[in-house]
Amino acid sequence: DRVLVRIKDLTVEKADEEVWVRGRIHTSRAKGKQCFLVLRQQQFNIQALVAVGQHASKQMVKFAANITKESIVDIEGIVRKAYQKIGGCTQQDVELHVQRIYVISSAEPRLPLQLDDAVRPEVEGEEDGRATVNQDTRLDNRIIDLRTSTSQAIFCLQSGICQLFRETLIRKGFVEIQTPKIISAASEGGANVFTVSYFKTSAYLAQSPQLYKQMCICADFEKVFCIGPVFRAEDSNTHRHLTEFVGLDIEMAFNYHYHEVVDEIADTLVQIFKGLQERFQTEIQTVSKQFPCEPFKFLEPTLRLEYREGVAMLREAGVEMGDEEDLSTPNEKLLGRLVKEKYDTDFYILDKYPLAVRPFYTMPDPANPKTSNSYDMFMRGEEILSGAQRIHDPQLLTERAKHHGIDLEKIKAYIDSFRFGAPPHAGGGIGLERVTMLYLGLHNVRQTSMFPRDPKRLTP
Repeated sequence: DRVLVRIKDLTVEKADEEVWVRGRIHTSRAKGKQCFLVLRQQQFNIQALVAVGQHASKQMVKFAANITKESIVDIEGIVRKAYQKIGGCTQQDVELHVQRIYVISSAEPRLPLQLDDAVRPEVEGEEDGRATVNQDTRLDNRIIDLRTSTSQAIFCLQSGICQLFRETLIRKGFVEIQTPKIISAASEGGANVFTVSYFKTSAYLAQSPQLYKQMCICADFEKVFCIGPVFRAEDSNTHRHLTEFVGLDIEMAFNYHYHEVVDEIADTLVQIFKGLQERFQTEIQTVSKQFPCEPFKFLEPTLRLEYREGVAMLREAGVEMGDEEDLSTPNEKLLGRLVKEKYDTDFYILDKYPLAVRPFYTMPDPANPKTSNSYDMFMRGEEILSGAQRIHDPQLLTERAKHHGIDLEKIKAYIDSFRFGAPPHAGGGIGLERVTMLYLGLHNVRQTSMFPRDPKRLTP
């Protein structure tokens, strides 16, 4: 009949209460007739003391000292106020005086990595010669690595991004949809698709829910979003690319101008940033202990620059590039630094991209045939969303598809969906892992993918 209490709830207000707690043995240290344990739950931990006395024998102290690290235990004990702050624990003002201890699941004595090493900042490890854990070792032993306080905080915050995304859009009147991940043609017209055997023919894993979002707009849903896996068969081994990631996708009909959609998406991201600041400070601070970073800055309303303005800023900084040239990754990052210096924001929009560098379904700018009604959004100088007004006229869409060399037969159903009346609409796709990485100021998207997939990794 006992009720298990969460470690994060063990505060001075519970002093002198008898409680039951379940957690993992993080460390144990025997000292004479006492054994000090650190009991961990997710990113929270508390010191537990087993001492020879009324409730504990010498054998119990010895038993506690020999429980292997990472074993799961149930502890009955009294919450006591600590005489001094307990360093290394999140619960610094109280400790648990153990009366009974039960091993629920015993861990093997040899661990593939030590959790204390896995949360040590690299600089600190270099300075005092202590071990740190490299990325491949972490990913090869991901189950253990995910137990660290840093990983727990990262993925709790990532869950919060999804929650805030969903909450905000539902409040704005959007409908959540689910789109196929097995499709008959490459959804973005490129070659970077995974081909799968589909009975007696071939199919592809969806690069984007793009086409199906648009079909829903044509079906009068007006505002839709979806959260789901996206697949890219790019042999790209960079800090920000994965072959499978989670897409946060938005599509919306508009009345007068595609900036209605741009503003709606930007405000959604701002609401996410504000929600993270309000609800996830513990997680942000936990991650910053291992990976120090300046707090994420944003403006309200969001800064919007035209592509030509961004190019002008880069040219002023000494970069040589053409008017219709796409941004390279180094130029993206440089522009992010220039924007931060000038406008003091880590989040901004770049609008009116050259038509030549955008997908076939992008609406040309009616005022300038070389530009398009398309936009990207950036966090800390890296792109996190690519979007555009879509072509909703089947004749123009056919012409643009031909221009891009796309087999019209393979996208016939897509083009046909606009033949029965389609409202003007726009949208975009956001990479969840990339948003998490850049909000927290991390350096590799694999840190924010629970089980990352890239050209060299298919396990665990």
